[in-house]
Amino acid sequence: MSHHDPILQFVDQHMSELSEWNQTIWQWGETAWREYRSARFYVDLLRARGFEVEEGSAGMPTAFCAVWDNGPGPTLGGYAEYDAIPGNCQAADVVQRPRDGLSPWAGGHTDPHSALGIGALGGFLAAQDVMKAHNIPGRLKFFGEPAEKVRGSKPLHAAAGYYDDLDAAISFHPFYMLPLCNTTRWDTHCGAAYGVIYTFTCEQPHTWMTSETSSPIPASHASARAPGANDAVVQMYQSGKGLREHVLASGVNWSMNEVILNAGQATADNQSAQMAQIMYFIRVPTVEMAEHVVRGLDHFAENAAALTHCKVKRDWVAKSRPGLPNHVMAELTYRNLAQVGAPQFGFEAIELAQQIQKNLGLAPMDKPYLPAIESLIEPQEAERLLREILPPNQKHFTSDDYTEYSWHAPTVRLYIGRPALDLPAGVKEGYPAWVMNALGGLAPCIDPMIEVASKTVGLTLMDLLTQPETLKKAQDEFRERTGGGIGGDDWMAPLCDYPPPLDFRWPEYVTTVRGKDDWVIPARDGDISI
Repeated sequence: MSHHDPILQFVDQHMSELSEWNQTIWQWGETAWREYRSARFYVDLLRARGFEVEEGSAGMPTAFCAVWDNGPGPTLGGYAEYDAIPGNCQAADVVQRPRDGLSPWAGGHTDPHSALGIGALGGFLAAQDVMKAHNIPGRLKFFGEPAEKVRGSKPLHAAAGYYDDLDAAISFHPFYMLPLCNTTRWDTHCGAAYGVIYTFTCEQPHTWMTSETSSPIPASHASARAPGANDAVVQMYQSGKGLREHVLASGVNWSMNEVILNAGQATADNQSAQMAQIMYFIRVPTVEMAEHVVRGLDHFAENAAALTHCKVKRDWVAKSRPGLPNHVMAELTYRNLAQVGAPQFGFEAIELAQQIQKNLGLAPMDKPYLPAIESLIEPQEAERLLREILPPNQKHFTSDDYTEYSWHAPTVRLYIGRPALDLPAGVKEGYPAWVMNALGGLAPCIDPMIEVASKTVGLTLMDLLTQPETLKKAQDEFRERTGGGIGGDDWMAPLCDYPPPLDFRWPEYVTTVRGKDDWVIPARDGDISI
């Protein structure tokens, strides 16, 4: 009997559990570096299923490394992500509203990473079950990767050597752009990404050039006030816009976003703001481009600090490498996806989509979902269409830190269609963002993607375990592309040379006297209740 059949049967038999687990992670909506409950959920679940789990891997409290060993054989890797995004708190509903008891500015799943993690987990649990039943040797290594939205964990795991023993790896992600839907990535993989935080501090406002010297009060109401940290961030913010306009030419090559991390110091007194922070996230095709942008930001930060009577300190959030293709892995995984078939939406999912359209004032469509979500596209054709919008010399496009795996083992990037709505004929304005967020939390709509992902991941793991010749071809290609494997002439070493950026004021949920799940920016380190 083919080992494929029991993989498919396992997923079919456990879809109700996978659906329920996705709902749990989705409803929590925990954001970067603060995914306490989500990480605990995975750790407990994997331990209950026989995995040896290291919590806090690579020094990250919400990361983990889970290993299940069935004897000498290949070590195959994969991962869950579970971080949500602030400002996207949407209920699983057909109207726009936050989840119960929360503000719209709380965290919410957009991609959704909740289903990303459960889709991958379903495949690994299916493979484990078949390995047990048929005594198939091998080792499964499943990671918990927090803070993906700031490219947080994978550069740290890579630098700490967690991927070095992998023989192959599978990266699954819900589709986020066409034509990368129900396919695998071919040549044009994701690019480099750098994240930096600049902290401005006004430590000696009393030495500002026009300060009073005759008053016993350091910040007299009659004194001129030093510009301070808030002004520094404003200057940095405006300068960054100039950098984007004059260096980061608009188009497909460059992307830089910024966010102000701290809420400032609310005061009615004549005092300078003492501390303020701004974070930049740079998504570019190459490491050289990222370094170029950071040099520009450093220059602006130094000048903003000098202008506002501040000091400035730079901290790293992320340094991730661009991706490395592996055609053997891409072809193998796509063949398995073709066996499973694209997601298909049932009556209940169609009815929910039609209700959303009606609530938005649109005529409900008989087939409300994008046709691409229910069909397949071969990797080579997706690559051809993707290249139509890119200059010939650009080798990487968009950003995701799965790329870290690709420098340590042959890695496939798998995309499965998630629910997204088509537009009625004649309608030009697209759907608001809450619609896709809500569809990710509505089980009848998101479960088809989880099912297809779990089956495809499981089948691919089984092939890698039972087809040594295929695995060898993937590894041969990896060695060829890296000039000899890890440490080879064309290999790029991990860029991470910084500790986990845990102690910044990342927003999170806390328990207060007013009740649970209040959404705040903590006042100080340790001001949380888990």
